[in-house]
Amino acid sequence: MLRWLARPAERCLGRGGCGSGSGAGGGGDGLLWHAELKPHASGEYSFAVAQANERLEDQGQVATSPASTFVGVYDGHGGPEASRFLASRLFPNLHKFASEQGGMSTDAIKKAFHATEEEFLHLVKGTWLKQPKIASVGSCCLAGAIANNKLYVANLGDSRAVLGHRGPNGRGVVAERLSNDHNVADEAVRKEVIQQHLDDSHIVVYSRGVWRIKGIIQVSRSFGDAYLKKPEFARDPIFQQYVCPVPLKRAVVTAVPSIKVHQIGQQDLFVIFASDGLWEQLTDRAAVEIVFKNPRAGIARRLVRAAISEAARKKEMRYVDMQHIERGMKRHFHDDITVVVLYLDSHKHDAQTKFGSLDSFRFTNAPADIFSPSGQTVEPTVL
Repeated sequence: MLRWLARPAERCLGRGGCGSGSGAGGGGDGLLWHAELKPHASGEYSFAVAQANERLEDQGQVATSPASTFVGVYDGHGGPEASRFLASRLFPNLHKFASEQGGMSTDAIKKAFHATEEEFLHLVKGTWLKQPKIASVGSCCLAGAIANNKLYVANLGDSRAVLGHRGPNGRGVVAERLSNDHNVADEAVRKEVIQQHLDDSHIVVYSRGVWRIKGIIQVSRSFGDAYLKKPEFARDPIFQQYVCPVPLKRAVVTAVPSIKVHQIGQQDLFVIFASDGLWEQLTDRAAVEIVFKNPRAGIARRLVRAAISEAARKKEMRYVDMQHIERGMKRHFHDDITVVVLYLDSHKHDAQTKFGSLDSFRFTNAPADIFSPSGQTVEPTVL
């Protein structure tokens, strides 16, 4: 029933295949997978993933055509099913709506997010009695698309897109955040959630060292998490017994994305798309400086290594020490980390172009599990 979760790389949609670069342990240190440097419509990109959880909950993908580029970073929680579903269905849905409307738009993005969410909730409703935990699986979702010299960034949760552009008088580099963190650790987000639930004095509580909605989840917007959006799941005795004992009267999180449209200019150099596993360790400024000051090849891998090194330093350890820690145990040091660095070299000002046919896109998908010897990946699936 859930055959979309992982399929061999050689069956990947599109002529380009899914994986590239090194597999598990790319770079020879056993900690990550990476694609060194590949072309996209507006320049080049680098891609890397480090696994901390026993099962990789992050998923990432890049889709490129001669005229357009798509980036997806999906940071799952509670299991990998929601992030894998996003890797399978978000881009095909976005392509469908963009094609119907004659090009990329904020409306096409909203429709794609909504359609993918509804498909997943439909799957949950059909399977949750046999697999109650599927109703508690969710994911943050960060998507970027470049078309007609515009960069569209949409997100749910706390994955982040950061632009690096030239500083004043063309000197140095400046970090500019292009996404909103939907995390109640942020006071503004906390106030927003409280304002939306004035009838619930315990909508946000401080639990286990952090602020959480109903003591459960930190993000206020997410993909999946059916029990936080459909109270009938949370009220069910079976669900309360095996998954979560907290009854809910109404939805406490949403799947409405924040969307920003940025006109790409000559001063724009690159964009870093990453799950919060990177941003928990590195500031926007630090990450942008690393990209600006180092060679392009393997730059995503360099960022991941910098984050792991910082996580190790906090425990008075070294990067090399992390090589000897078993996966699953690594989660005590850092989260799964997915990074895509997209260089912006070509600034086109021609007439409006269509998004391109689905067959014109080439895909690079991170493995479903970077330690798996099978090399399986999650492929975009057209229903």
